Amino acid sequence: MDKVTLEKTKELIFQNENIGIAVGKNPGVDEMAAALSLYLAFSETSKQVAIACPTDPIVEISSLVGINKVRKSFEGGASGDLTVTFPYKEGEIEKISYTLEEGKLNILVKAGGNGLSFNEKDIEYKRGGAAPGLVFVVGTPRISDLGTAFDIETFKDSKIVNIDYKPENQAFGDVPLLGKNASSVSELMANFMVALGLKMDSDVSSNLLAGIIAATDNFQSPTTSSLAFETAALLLKNGAVRQSKDSQRITVNDSFFAPKQQPSIPNFPKATIGTEEKRPEIKLSEDNPPEDWLSPKIYKGSTSV
Repeated sequence: MDKVTLEKTKELIFQNENIGIAVGKNPGVDEMAAALSLYLAFSETSKQVAIACPTDPIVEISSLVGINKVRKSFEGGASGDLTVTFPYKEGEIEKISYTLEEGKLNILVKAGGNGLSFNEKDIEYKRGGAAPGLVFVVGTPRISDLGTAFDIETFKDSKIVNIDYKPENQAFGDVPLLGKNASSVSELMANFMVALGLKMDSDVSSNLLAGIIAATDNFQSPTTSSLAFETAALLLKNGAVRQSKDSQRITVNDSFFAPKQQPSIPNFPKATIGTEEKRPEIKLSEDNPPEDWLSPKIYKGSTSV
């Protein structure tokens, strides 16, 4: 990332307290890991942050840290309106009023002659009305891939930072950060976060390492970039932990390319204690000649003609 782009991104972050992170439909481990890592890092700051994806998570990404925070759309932030909803039947509410007591707003729903037909569990609360001022779109080639997570009219005044490595990315947004020589969006995200000075703890590092491993087929893909290896080393130093296929945990003190294998023990025959095996009787035959046949023989010849 060049210095001008970095400074522009920092300025956008500084100007916006309400930040959204969006991922396209049906994301893989790489895309969701990168998005969740950015979400976790911003959650450690004073920013209001939300993450959205238009489709439900698949099994492969269910183990990523923070996956339970993903919503299908942005429902407003701290500056949005709060709507209180409850069932209503004609004539059961006489009037609605409010009072202010010790810094608290009390909404009074005065019942009609027949009383109220609903109770506390029927009341719903919903935030809305304010879109994030800054949206990071992660690993998504087209804005249309965001589906319900991104409404053009709602986000018309929002600034967009587009982070991706795919060659088909349409370079949309106010700040397109496209590393087309990279082999994963997670490695781009890791270096982006380092440049911004965002905190990368064990959870963030573990997510990013999982994304890189998934995108590079455990570093076996021929398109794996040198940046992927360098980033993986950095993440391991930050405490990244990965879950291997045989459920062995690999940490910074272990090899992250393959799980440790236990030494193979030969299957020797069991020893027999207190008994003596009978040797088979040796019988002489054409295949088993007498002992004197095997002793050396000296033959004398004649030199006379």
